Amino acid sequence: MSVAVIKPGMLSSFQNRGREGYQHQGIPAAGAMDERAHRLANALAGNTGDPATLEMTLTGPTLRFDAPACFALAGADLGATLNGQDIPRHRPLVARAGDTLAFGARPANGVRAYLAVHGGFALAPVMGSETTYLRSGFGGFEGRALAKGDQVGLRHTLAGRDLDALQKALWDLRIYLPGALGNKQRDTIRFLPGMQWQEFSEASRHAFGGAEFRISPQSDRMGYRLQGPALSMSQPRQMLSEAACFGTVQVPSGGEAIILMADRQTTGGYPKIAQIATVDLPLLAQYAPGRTLRFAMIELDEAQRLDGERERAFAQLLDALAPLRALLGPGHP
Repeated sequence: MSVAVIKPGMLSSFQNRGREGYQHQGIPAAGAMDERAHRLANALAGNTGDPATLEMTLTGPTLRFDAPACFALAGADLGATLNGQDIPRHRPLVARAGDTLAFGARPANGVRAYLAVHGGFALAPVMGSETTYLRSGFGGFEGRALAKGDQVGLRHTLAGRDLDALQKALWDLRIYLPGALGNKQRDTIRFLPGMQWQEFSEASRHAFGGAEFRISPQSDRMGYRLQGPALSMSQPRQMLSEAACFGTVQVPSGGEAIILMADRQTTGGYPKIAQIATVDLPLLAQYAPGRTLRFAMIELDEAQRLDGERERAFAQLLDALAPLRALLGPGHP
């Protein structure tokens, strides 16, 4: 009852929505870079709750199912195949024992894809979460990214089921994704003014809201460094460290902005020029180093409206997928 890792891919780690309730102890939340895709993959695999999905980066791994299972893919199109045949994202699919799931059949469109299995992977929660914090080496699967030869357990398999009949029933399901759950490609990321927005020079505020920036090669799950106009405060000053969150845009003394991402630290003492709107974080997570982007300010009311619209869309989707869960049986508790 496991999945065998034939090739690990560039960076494949188990992530859920993050480890909540421990940042006051200096333990980062971590979690999926593209939370929207993580939740979508779980929903389409018939899961409830927040079991970890496998976050796969650019090249993707090669995996062999040693037991029959239902799975779903969401996020970037990394060229997925099952036994050499192209397979779609955003559909519940059936893997038989011995089937090989691989990626790279075509150039990647996006950076991160998410693999969910019905019932979830058999991972031991650490501090109440199955998410991996790679820098400290805990959570997920042995606190690390996948390696060749790993065997990752499955909590639920389709052993004893008529797989042909189940596969046909799943394929016949009509699944419509609400528009709010799409991840349309845009070159503009929306933001709210940061805590120190007004303390930055007028030229810096104008540059951040209008100039083009490039994501530096020195970017990872912890943060995206931006190459572009140097940003500075009107009157630089010493600051006490403050809480940091996903999407906070900090500006060190060198003037090169950093967007804090999923593996961000818990606090930071650099001035914060902006906060990326939550609704655009999944889009940002699919940007690769070298990508250019611009920023546009959004009003708080509009940001909250868009976030609420997305949450309602997820609730609508989960209701619509009740027949899928009935076909598959109990998923993750």
